[in-house]
Amino acid sequence: MRLNPEHIRALIALTNEGPYFRLLSIEVLDIGPGFSRSRVGLEEKHRNPFGMIHGGVYSSLVDTGAYLAVYCDLEEDAGLVTLDLSVHNLAKARDGFLFVEGKRIKAGRNICLAEATITDQGGKLIAHGTSKQMVTPGLQTMAQAAAAMGRPPLPPKFLPGA
Repeated sequence: MRLNPEHIRALIALTNEGPYFRLLSIEVLDIGPGFSRSRVGLEEKHRNPFGMIHGGVYSSLVDTGAYLAVYCDLEEDAGLVTLDLSVHNLAKARDGFLFVEGKRIKAGRNICLAEATITDQGGKLIAHGTSKQMVTPGLQTMAQAAAAMGRPPLPPKFLPGA
């Protein structure tokens, strides 16, 4: 089945309008089969009391990158729930942008595994993580997300006859 580019554009817009994404200023840039790309411009709100970027920001970015990296492998009416998230903070980030690249490792019928790397704008590796996700037919779908946010339905995920 071939992905519908209109669905992907609408999905990116919907995701970027999500309350948590707006809170952390996460911007999804691209999604495709087996990959995702996002970024966040670091601000004061991302800092812990010690002035460093809070580890929860890295966890949220890894979770996002991993989820979106397997999204295209799901049936139209399926969602994902994170079962296990492992994040390794490898270096400090202070200012500028962080870039997140998600990569599918395996997309199964019931369980998916993906990883994400976080780099700074100079390409320095800041964090790496993996996420094990459970496929949830009919639960936490993008159609449900659109409805919960009061947005119109997304275009079909796959092109007809493809």
